Amino acid sequence: MPARTRPEGCCEKPLRCEALPARQRRQTVAVFRALGDATRLEIFRLVAAQSAPICVCDVVARFDLRQPTISHHLRVLREAGLVTSERRGVWTYFAPSAGGLRLLRDAVETLHPAEAFARA
Repeated sequence: MPARTRPEGCCEKPLRCEALPARQRRQTVAVFRALGDATRLEIFRLVAAQSAPICVCDVVARFDLRQPTISHHLRVLREAGLVTSERRGVWTYFAPSAGGLRLLRDAVETLHPAEAFARA
């Protein structure tokens, strides 16, 4: 298929948008997939709002879901790098990972680079 030419006087040429490096693309997709579920988004918000790690029993108590379902959602959040987990006896405690909020900021930055914010 031949390349189309821009009509004369159509509009401004769009800004160049380079492809993300493969690793960053995978990480960004994982973050958006993890938070693309309404329950996981609310679980992450609950975990991130705590000043100390929260026990899984307290997470389960806040949602109308069974423990295995909550554990599944927490595993997805952990695999996306958004939360960390720590076993204490029979219970697991969750906290936002040190890089979790940075991952979110970076994900937003990939959609709308800072230079574009400055021009807006």
